[in-house]
Amino acid sequence: MIDKTVSNAQEAISGIEDGMCISLGGFGLCGIPENLIAALLEKGVKNLTCISNNAGVDDFGLGLLLQKKQIKKMIASYVGENAEFERQMLSGELEVDLVPQGTLATRLMAGGYGLPVIFTPAGVGTEVAEGKEVRKFTFHGVEKDYLMEYAFEPDYAFVKAWKGDTAGNLVYRGTAQNFNHAVAMCGKITIAEVEELVEVGELDPNYIHTPGIFVNKIFQGEKYEKRIEQRTVRNREENE
Repeated sequence: MIDKTVSNAQEAISGIEDGMCISLGGFGLCGIPENLIAALLEKGVKNLTCISNNAGVDDFGLGLLLQKKQIKKMIASYVGENAEFERQMLSGELEVDLVPQGTLATRLMAGGYGLPVIFTPAGVGTEVAEGKEVRKFTFHGVEKDYLMEYAFEPDYAFVKAWKGDTAGNLVYRGTAQNFNHAVAMCGKITIAEVEELVEVGELDPNYIHTPGIFVNKIFQGEKYEKRIEQRTVRNREENE
């Protein structure tokens, strides 16, 4: 069995250079690869294209890379929690490609499946379809237009899991499953950071979400903040 472990995030990203494309797992701030993002920040690589469901918040997640102007292009579905993202987009400093969430997930998975394109009705007749090919198909007896979208093939994919073994098999916890598995599938090189790293055979194979075949490097992360974007609670008096 191949041991895919590396010592830390810095070693894991040693091959990343300016101008590369990176896909990142997570939804909001849930399940994001905190250690790998911090390592990119420290390394200072620039002109990155990042594919992620969202762009973090101003002072955490991908928002940290935006602050340092390390991201040239952002491909995402939701960006409403990040004021710096908004400023850079409106000023023309940041190239932005907004993608419907289902389309984003399917384009990630298509990269893993080896499918060059997908066809989807989402976005037909909107700004999403500008400059893209539209074809007619009959499906379930109904003919309609479908938009052709290319699969993602990033240079690197970053994911965060709850547990992983030295062969790269991963188990996500709760909603941290979100985009992580789809992201893990599509990277030319996939790096996983985990809260707990165990030996091969210690994970129940019935509960493995991402098989090690998709993972090239794995390490045990540290000091996870696991922030919540907006914590909303009622006043104590309202509960009495």
